[in-house]
Amino acid sequence: MQHLPFDKAGRFWRGNLHTHSTVSDGLLTPEQVCKLYREADYHFLSITDHFMSQYGFLLTDARPYQSDEFLTLIGAELHTGTTELGHLWHILAVGLPLDFVPNLPGESGPEIAARALAAGAWVAAPHPDWYGLTEGDIIGLGDIHAVEVFNATSCDHSDKPGGWSIVDVLLMRGKRYFVAATDDAHFKAVRHDALRGWVWVKSETLTQDAILAALKRGEYYSSTGPEIYDISVYPGDKIVIRCSPASSVFVTGHGSLSHYVHGQGMREVELSLKRFNSPFCRVTVRDAHGERAWSNPIWFE
Repeated sequence: MQHLPFDKAGRFWRGNLHTHSTVSDGLLTPEQVCKLYREADYHFLSITDHFMSQYGFLLTDARPYQSDEFLTLIGAELHTGTTELGHLWHILAVGLPLDFVPNLPGESGPEIAARALAAGAWVAAPHPDWYGLTEGDIIGLGDIHAVEVFNATSCDHSDKPGGWSIVDVLLMRGKRYFVAATDDAHFKAVRHDALRGWVWVKSETLTQDAILAALKRGEYYSSTGPEIYDISVYPGDKIVIRCSPASSVFVTGHGSLSHYVHGQGMREVELSLKRFNSPFCRVTVRDAHGERAWSNPIWFE
């Protein structure tokens, strides 16, 4: 079974992969941003300021604020060219080198995504619902790693924080993407956009190489609250999920296919896969407050 992190060596590390600072349009300095996440018990953070001419094409280097218990990853939100529906591209790249070259003349979104991938970054399509990405847009980005399925700043900007609807269609077309929950925090008073969406990455060590490698392998899950302790899959038979107290657990697949259970304070759930006619599934854990945790898509091989 591919990409299940729970039986991998190491431990889970909590991190945010999409955040802004005063280097672009955020209201907190990089030092203040790092302090906020470090004191909230995050283990790693990428400050992904907008990589644009109006901000001097700067990559935010927050390494002076890291420690043995808190890692910072160099990243950016890249912008160039236009999407199918005519909007400026937003492309999330984490793990960029500091000498990443600014936009080339006439460069398209897929082209800058390809450059970020070639430079060793984990690359994702952020907030697809927020600005109307199409299936063709995401497919056109090539071998990116992930699509955001929760974006906190979009919650209070336009009430369009998701991305699962387009990811599910892409999965049904046989496309394989991981997913991510993020903050996209700007720290504006009118929006509650910090400490709301994160990933738990399984890795033996808290180092840039280890965390980036685990992200690229999909060895993580995403959350806005609940924790997933284990998912054990027995293809054609059953799936067993252990988690923090849940009110609902869903296993969904192709089309409307869904197996689920509802209850109170559930910590372990077993669902049948005997008539689960889908080449993939994904797990959603929902708690009593309506917060969710999501596995990456699980493909049956």
